[in-house]
Amino acid sequence: MTTSSNPVPAPARVPYGLAGTKKHVDESQADVLVLGAGASGLICAREAAGRGLRVTVLERGAVPARKLAISGGGKANFTNRRVTSQGYRCDGPEGSDFCAPALQAFAPAAIQRMVRQWRLPFEEREHGQLFLTVPAQKLVQALMTDCRQRGCRIEFDSPVETLNFSDGIFVVHTPARVWRAPAVVLAMGSPAWPQAGGSGHGYRLAQQLGHSLVPPCPALTPLLLPQGHILTSLSGISLPVRISAETHHWQDHLLFTHSGLSGPAALKASLFWESGMQIRVNFLPDRGFKALLDAPEAGKQTPRTLLGRLLPQRLADALLPQENARKKIAELSRATRNSLVESVHAHSLLPVGAAGLKKAEACRGGVQTGEINAQTMQSRLCPGLFITGELLDVTGLLGGYNLHWAWASGMAAGKALPLPAVQCGS
Repeated sequence: MTTSSNPVPAPARVPYGLAGTKKHVDESQADVLVLGAGASGLICAREAAGRGLRVTVLERGAVPARKLAISGGGKANFTNRRVTSQGYRCDGPEGSDFCAPALQAFAPAAIQRMVRQWRLPFEEREHGQLFLTVPAQKLVQALMTDCRQRGCRIEFDSPVETLNFSDGIFVVHTPARVWRAPAVVLAMGSPAWPQAGGSGHGYRLAQQLGHSLVPPCPALTPLLLPQGHILTSLSGISLPVRISAETHHWQDHLLFTHSGLSGPAALKASLFWESGMQIRVNFLPDRGFKALLDAPEAGKQTPRTLLGRLLPQRLADALLPQENARKKIAELSRATRNSLVESVHAHSLLPVGAAGLKKAEACRGGVQTGEINAQTMQSRLCPGLFITGELLDVTGLLGGYNLHWAWASGMAAGKALPLPAVQCGS
């Protein structure tokens, strides 16, 4: 990679798509090339074009924003009222504080205003999640309409073959054309959810331009238990729990599967789980099992009977040691009762792994945040390069956090992209 401080003359700034102007525009030139037509790339392109930049979006697929169109069960969990930087994992030197400037500049209320302007109805669900009440494809269409009305050029079936930077200009080769621009936005997403178009190509391009990566791995994905673990026999049972991964904890629904733990609680825990880390589960987050065991009227009952009134019986049987489950509570020692309470309120599990990228809703890791300006998403290593969305080592909790990061980081870049100098007479 080579750089130069010498200014490069900017082409005359004529917006794409205006009748009678095409002959004045070199179609291989732009003020900014946005690589990727996902949520982050489109909102960045929309903002940059609204500021007067000539924007070309290059999308390797045949349609825009495939992940967005099917997200949230097809209804786009487009943000969360409770978004703060603490809802994200970043392994860089600033930790989740890296997210704060972009999130503060584009808070959940901002995307709600935009959705209202697009006349898309939405509703709030549990834990502050905001979903459309119409198909997510309508959100994609609204973004595309805005981009085109502001003069964006959007090229589909245009995978990036090479990306080079020399003398202040980026050169992008696609199968059909060579593109040049003084600024590039990498908004290509991550390898998560490959069936919806996810790939790791953006990581490779960032590395070619000098960036380093936190090793990518699946996040927001089911946790796997050892084969034959007693809880894997409970496939299909779902219930609210409080789950902890070291200092991080959440209350949400847990789903048992034939291979381990799924549902929102497990997916949230997977964001912070590391190999060898124990997960703790409180199966009665809103009831005190100890108080129930110690109640005078409980003495003639068995722990199995008592717990079976509060939890599915199969789960109660799996949690309680068989040697004590059918004894009368009055016959149990204080130490035994305490161990039963721990089995219910602080049940320890040691996952053997996490499900792969095909089942992951996001990918943890990515471009090191220490190499990126937190206010603008501009590279500290390569002038004119901006990196947004899931390509960065920023991964949010389940429930609209990652889509909101796509909006916030894309907007930060769109607002910061430099306006080219207008030549005399242009």
